Amino acid sequence: MAKTAEILEIPATITERGQTTVPAAIRKMLALGKRDQVVFRGLANGTVVIAKKSADDGDPVIGTFLAFLARDMANEPSRIRPVPKSLVARGKSLVKGVQVDLDAALPEDEA
Repeated sequence: MAKTAEILEIPATITERGQTTVPAAIRKMLALGKRDQVVFRGLANGTVVIAKKSADDGDPVIGTFLAFLARDMANEPSRIRPVPKSLVARGKSLVKGVQVDLDAALPEDEA
């Protein structure tokens, strides 16, 4: 006898900043780890499905750009140049002392 599919329904609260926590049971079902990404898919009937984002769910614009770079590097390898040390040093000086907590909630104006 076939096992019938059950729907797991877990309420969650949206914070003042429009954020929510993915419940532990859902994280377990999706095998989500720290830094994993999810994708929300809105269906025509108003249902929203959350799924673990796979590598092939990538941004099509970024994918197209990366494909362009790969073709350009293959076709024109002589144009590939190292980043000048002065530019690397300038970049390091601009972010010196800046600390970023990727686990922190977004500020109100960035949510």
